[in-house]
Amino acid sequence: MAGAIRIISSMATRQVLADLVAAYRRGSEQEVSVESVGGVDAAKRVRSGEAFDAVVLAASTIDELIRAGRIVAGSRVDLVKSGVAIAVRAGAPQPDVASEQAVKAAVLAARSLSYSTGPSGVHLAGLFAHWGIAQAIKDRIVQAPPGVAVGSLVASGQAELGFQQLSELMNLSGITVLGPLPSEIQIVTTFCAGLSATSSQPDAVRALLAFMASPAADAAKRSNGMEPG
Repeated sequence: MAGAIRIISSMATRQVLADLVAAYRRGSEQEVSVESVGGVDAAKRVRSGEAFDAVVLAASTIDELIRAGRIVAGSRVDLVKSGVAIAVRAGAPQPDVASEQAVKAAVLAARSLSYSTGPSGVHLAGLFAHWGIAQAIKDRIVQAPPGVAVGSLVASGQAELGFQQLSELMNLSGITVLGPLPSEIQIVTTFCAGLSATSSQPDAVRALLAFMASPAADAAKRSNGMEPG
């Protein structure tokens, strides 16, 4: 048998990939290794030519890596859709986040807030600019470095209000998830997998990705706060 399939992913899909790999291995002897890091760092390593068998990142990044020749054209598989949620430290007051105006008020009232360097962070920065409050709150923003969970900053008290993918917040201790962003300002990111151009076992990778995109994988995705892609 060939060696383990080596996957690199962003932190947003770390737990769901662990669950999907475990499910796949119940019916296969194929070994699979998943390394989850900050999405920015993962893309940088793939661009540099580091050898992986598969890559799992946000759709826009996967498409860019396909154009760059780092992921095989036609191999993209949509795995999950993930929305952003809001969290506070466990035991802290819980502001209303049920509407766009309520979220804006909570952001303005927070002494500190944090979001990631991924797609959700880009969206939030644009949202704050759209609201006209970016300058007013810029000194209160605690940017989570790539690979560092926003929830950990909230739990430690470094950030009063945290925004990140629900999948990255829901299993962390020391925080309370207030709920998702309201639909009018929600951002849903599609995370995709692709066959790396450096893979020496493309057939095995395609079989794994087909399973991950199949209905048999849906329950694991939903249990991690995501919807099938």
